[in-house]
Amino acid sequence: MKLVNYSSGRNRPQLGVILGDRIINLHESSHGQLPDDMHQFLELGDPGMTTARGIVSSATDGDSLDSVELMSPICKPSKIVAIGLNYLDHVKEIGVPIPEIATTFCKFPSSIIGPNDEICWSNQITQKVDYEAELAIVIGKTARNVAEVDAFDYIAGYMNCNDVTARDLQFDLGDQWIRGKSLDSFCPLGPWLVTRDEIPDPNNLSIKSLLNGRLMQDSNTSEQIFKVAFLIEYLSAAFTLLPGDIIITGTPSGVGAFRKPPVWLKQGDTISVEVEGLGRLNNPCVEL
Repeated sequence: MKLVNYSSGRNRPQLGVILGDRIINLHESSHGQLPDDMHQFLELGDPGMTTARGIVSSATDGDSLDSVELMSPICKPSKIVAIGLNYLDHVKEIGVPIPEIATTFCKFPSSIIGPNDEICWSNQITQKVDYEAELAIVIGKTARNVAEVDAFDYIAGYMNCNDVTARDLQFDLGDQWIRGKSLDSFCPLGPWLVTRDEIPDPNNLSIKSLLNGRLMQDSNTSEQIFKVAFLIEYLSAAFTLLPGDIIITGTPSGVGAFRKPPVWLKQGDTISVEVEGLGRLNNPCVEL
């Protein structure tokens, strides 16, 4: 299933499933059995997913996809955990040793925006804004001390993510990774959350970014050093992962900072991220 948060003119987001060119509202179609909130839905775990699939299999109506506004599939996770230097081709382009342990940092939930929302920044804060195409994992149930062999049972699904980064904040002023990666609007997600059953092998997916239609990153998640299941074991050994939490799993080669000359996002650009099977995430850029 392709799960979405969407707006159809109401004051709050609604929970739906994409079915062709329509959206099925899960709350209304289940006659209130399912919540109209993504986090509450994920907290139901596998029984909620099973109910939703039953609704989708017999759905005959729904809103036109063109008549609604898609929002970030996950709006308020308790945490966004990010993995740095996790692609062999990216490590090679930087010229650093292959990491022996996974580099972790966080992005703040306040940085989240959805598909077609504007990536915004002030040139008084940063003048080196970069893109990073990433595969995002969404946790589906509380995970603590999860064994790698059981890790996929704790995944609700996957999304595209753009780990937008202010490189001058990240590096030029010292190692300020969180500040450089957590500016408002610096975590585009979407356009939908694809449930794990539709992605049989997240470790073998093409991953791309396009800047104004020009291919910038073109790789495969098989280049990841630390794989999806390992990351869940590794992270859940340290802290509890909750339903709706997001793990972004690193970016491949081709980012702007390490091109010659460097390529920075600018006013009027559109940056797109496309992981195989997850649709395309497009965001325009606005320099304030």
